[in-house]
Amino acid sequence: MSLNKSALLTGILSPFAIFRTASSARMVALVCLLSLPVSYSFAQLLDQKKAFSRADTLRGSLRPERTCYDVQFYELRVKVDTVHQSISGSSEIFFKATADISAMQIDLRDSMEIDDITCKGKRIYYSREYNAVFLAFPTPIAAGTETSVLVKYHGTPVKAKRAPWDGGFVWRHDQKGKFWLGVACEGLGASSWWPCKDHLSDEPDKGIRIITTYPKGLKCVTNGQDMGDVDEGEWTTHTSLVTYPINTYNVTLNIGDYVHWEDEYVAADGQKLKLNYDVISYNLEKSKKQFEVVKPMLKTYEKYLGKYPFWRDGYRLVETHYLGMEHQSCIAYGNHYKMGYDGTDFSRMGLWFDYIIIHESGHEWWGNSVSAKDIADMWIHEGFCTYSESMFIEDKYGKDTAILYINAKKSHVENATPVQGQYLGVNEEGSGDMYNKGSLMLNTLRTVVNNDALWWQIIKGVSDTAFKYKTTNAAEVIAYFNKKSGMDLTPIFDQYLKYPSIPKFAYTLRKLKGKKYELIYFWLTDVRNFSMPVVVTIEGRQERLPASNMIGTKVITLRSENDFKVEQDLGYFNIERR
Repeated sequence: MSLNKSALLTGILSPFAIFRTASSARMVALVCLLSLPVSYSFAQLLDQKKAFSRADTLRGSLRPERTCYDVQFYELRVKVDTVHQSISGSSEIFFKATADISAMQIDLRDSMEIDDITCKGKRIYYSREYNAVFLAFPTPIAAGTETSVLVKYHGTPVKAKRAPWDGGFVWRHDQKGKFWLGVACEGLGASSWWPCKDHLSDEPDKGIRIITTYPKGLKCVTNGQDMGDVDEGEWTTHTSLVTYPINTYNVTLNIGDYVHWEDEYVAADGQKLKLNYDVISYNLEKSKKQFEVVKPMLKTYEKYLGKYPFWRDGYRLVETHYLGMEHQSCIAYGNHYKMGYDGTDFSRMGLWFDYIIIHESGHEWWGNSVSAKDIADMWIHEGFCTYSESMFIEDKYGKDTAILYINAKKSHVENATPVQGQYLGVNEEGSGDMYNKGSLMLNTLRTVVNNDALWWQIIKGVSDTAFKYKTTNAAEVIAYFNKKSGMDLTPIFDQYLKYPSIPKFAYTLRKLKGKKYELIYFWLTDVRNFSMPVVVTIEGRQERLPASNMIGTKVITLRSENDFKVEQDLGYFNIERR
């Protein structure tokens, strides 16, 4: 029989039931162990009660008007009016019909005005409901057809109050008074400023062309390959091309007094990757010093995660007003040329590296290449990416230091709501714990697998083989871990992802004769049939205990009870000695 809190409270398995099955020598210890009050709460999986609106449903759900087509490519044209802080342009959405289409949904924030929508030059009737735009075709588009719709629009995009957390356009000026624009819209959504299919499940298979017109005298930096500038009198038009699938929220614009410089990274196979750096003119020398970390970082990530995934489009850092963002092949850098997190040592281990460069670059693998199908699984982006920071530490300073780095973030985890959001089709992500708790969960799983060579094969398999350039979800990722490890890790993932509380290792030491003690132990979890080994130190020697919700016992030899220790740095859980 398994022992968990639900069973105790419902009477499925009471202390008296266990008492009847225990040997007489253990009765007193077991009753004492189980009769102590439970000093923590177990939040249920769907306890969160939040009201969702029709607008949330239209944004987050995959209704027939969305699933009937697969986006192949975007051509986005944007003219930026820096005086009125507005934009105008068009978005041509190239798609393949996956079913017969009489109506389809695209997305554009209702504060933006639509001027016209056409398909092959013919006007299309449309209607708007909140931020959803519904197109009605007079003649249905047959399944398998490849075509496009052209949406012309204009308006004043949302201004970011606190980018990148509160997204939108950042209209600023640099220290010399020159205009400086940046865009970050994760969460807020790409449809806040350009027409698209704004759902994580559908990335354009062949990428996007971005054509930006802006005032002469500045420079535009966007995603992908620079395709050149065209002088148009008082205006300049810049074109760039992304040749890989891309999350729509990763599409960005940066306009300012930028200077460009380049470097080169050579991969293990000898292939050369172009490194692009665009910084505000007066920070050129600072950037050459600060960005030295890029090449050793790429070497580490290649070792653990595979080669940089967007090789054709190049790697780029672009300086921004806001702290940072993982814009694909155009990573926003705003760490003010400081070490740590804007100069803050939040890991409490020292200002060893520029956090924004290491973390946001990690997203090129986690989030940009391997992408969640639903925002509820954003932990796939953030948990794995945060764990990638420790890869850089481990490669440079060793495993023990990497584990110290991971554990230094325990104090930042709240454990108040689940890491995984609800699959309700409402565009709702889970807890902010997805970053540090996600990383701690992976460190725990590494201990469970107990084979570092296999562990790194699994991690690299996720990033470089199984899900590269793909959208995925928790079930698929967990199934891959189970298959490659040969273990059923699902209950462990479920506890860390679906419930606020973390596992609690409950134990007692019962004195026997001489130096002998009986160790009695089990896991307290929300998930039933939970099993996870725990590493303990007994008189200086480490051992792995096969612990579960079932009561386990082991007779051990100790000079004193102080010679017994549960190793919490190798896993993320609480301890309750009873």
